[in-house]
Amino acid sequence: MQYHFDGFVPGDPLRRPVALRSPGDNVDVLIVGAGPAGLTLAAQLSRFADLRVRLVERKDGPLQLGQADGIACRSMEMFEAFGFAGQAAREAYHVNEVSFWKPDPEKPGRIVRASRVQDVEDGLSEFPHVILSQARVHDFYLDLMRHAPSPVEPEYETQFLGFERVGSGVRAQIERGGVMEVVETRFLVGCDGARSQVRSAMGHRLSGETANQAWGVMDVLAVTDFPDVRLKSAIQSANDGSALIIPREGGYLFRIYIELEKLGESARVSSLDLNAQKLVAAAQRIFAPYTLDVKEVVWWSAYEIGQRLTNAFDDATPARDPRAFIAGDACHTHSPKAGQGMNVSMGDAFNLGWKLAAVLRGQAKPDLLRSYSRERHAVAQALIDFDREWAAMFSAKPAAAGSPEGVDPQEFQRYFVKHLRYTAGVETHYGPSAICGAPTHQALASGFRVGYRFHSAPVVRLADAMPMHLGHCVEADGRWRLFLFADRDGARLAALCDFLDGLLLKRHTRAGADIDSVIDVRAVFPQAHREVALEATPTLLRPRKGRLGLVDYEKMFCPDFRAGDIFGARGIDRDGAIIVVRPDQYVAHVLPLDGFDELAAFFGGFLEASPGIEPGCKDLQSSA
Repeated sequence: MQYHFDGFVPGDPLRRPVALRSPGDNVDVLIVGAGPAGLTLAAQLSRFADLRVRLVERKDGPLQLGQADGIACRSMEMFEAFGFAGQAAREAYHVNEVSFWKPDPEKPGRIVRASRVQDVEDGLSEFPHVILSQARVHDFYLDLMRHAPSPVEPEYETQFLGFERVGSGVRAQIERGGVMEVVETRFLVGCDGARSQVRSAMGHRLSGETANQAWGVMDVLAVTDFPDVRLKSAIQSANDGSALIIPREGGYLFRIYIELEKLGESARVSSLDLNAQKLVAAAQRIFAPYTLDVKEVVWWSAYEIGQRLTNAFDDATPARDPRAFIAGDACHTHSPKAGQGMNVSMGDAFNLGWKLAAVLRGQAKPDLLRSYSRERHAVAQALIDFDREWAAMFSAKPAAAGSPEGVDPQEFQRYFVKHLRYTAGVETHYGPSAICGAPTHQALASGFRVGYRFHSAPVVRLADAMPMHLGHCVEADGRWRLFLFADRDGARLAALCDFLDGLLLKRHTRAGADIDSVIDVRAVFPQAHREVALEATPTLLRPRKGRLGLVDYEKMFCPDFRAGDIFGARGIDRDGAIIVVRPDQYVAHVLPLDGFDELAAFFGGFLEASPGIEPGCKDLQSSA
């Protein structure tokens, strides 16, 4: 990390003293709901000192016991951008293998291990798939927000009542302790769950279907002779249903998802009169012949399988840009067994956050905000389709049990393995748009697929010979990245740097701001780091920044040949390439080093050429 940017400051660089703002009436963004989506969004926006954000939550305090627990590799990559992936990895349970259990063909009343498989394929991500309480994820975000340039503190026990569009923003009504308040805000975002009041106020609703199947879930401390209790384990019994074991952090706690009975057409899970003892008994039947002695039920719940999705994630019309948005469970609900709910919800917010900041800070055209619903609705639809099939397979009887519509345990395992990249979160794909170019030049960098997340690889930083991952340069700071993979002699790289320094960067950077404040340029040379003369590199890659004009030496890298050549590992053409990376870590374009016009046209399509609107709510009186 970099600090002492504008002068020496002693102490912990992550704990700079900040003054919390009083709530006030007028803000840039009002966020409703302090779940994973709301906290991700608030944490992203808190990085900008010139933005004012309020976060309201109807519950009476921070989450203590988390419902969601699976954190996909892709989410860990996002956590790295926020700066707490390392802490999450240290605390979490790492999912390394998955075991599959089926009915014993010789003794159908018993289960037997069918196989074990690797959970994350080699090289898929530098981060693992982990299990960690949602409450701890909330803690990381809350701590980040409190020490951010624009601190945000959730306002608990506060209810959202409604809103109306007015002028260039939104007028929202909230209530706390019987006291009504009107909040004027540029944008409103509902992250308030499946029963979202913001979604209702927008006129949207969730639609879909249920499978009439009840499941229970509980976190337990237990003694068992089941040998795979510390592995993620999918269990299919002959006649007592299925179960899924998720080991939890700390070495002792584990979660069990338990298939319960079918529901009638109009029945609800509340009609089953469930309690923790009934869930334990159901699990014990599935585990046979193994014993399960539950010492403590930390948390339990029951739910019905269903998949629901709303038709749009904003209030835009063909004639007006969006001012209100929804994210997370307010947009999509599904079963929890694939571990996608929290991950996709945080992905929604990460997609929206940088776009709101770019428009509010005058860096991007307002039309950019229309891309949020287009991109994330497609992601949610893919999740709904996957979850419908996955949940049906999980609830079906094993074929070996004699069910004519049963699922072969081997087919169940094959389906799981086939979709491991999807459940890891790395198969999310954004199609061509103003902020995602067509893959015309994809052959120049086959390992950085346009529209997919930037797949990091090891490098060595030139200035200090520091081994690191290239993708860890992409912090959650709202900036675009240009990764320039240099040609052999550096001539084309030098010409591109001249173009960037002389025209493109200045066109989209506010006067007086650092040259990398909107578009951050980094270079990767093909030679070993001891073969590159730092003093001979383009001056753009050694920019002077801040009030003291200090030199930033962290823009240049070389392959880490001990860990592999990034050019070969990611299919980079030896004549070089430009990789354009969005603020949310997705590859937006691949271009040749001499693609000046294409690069300028791409950024000119959505970035402002000069400062636009100023942050703040100074003008809400003009007509909508």
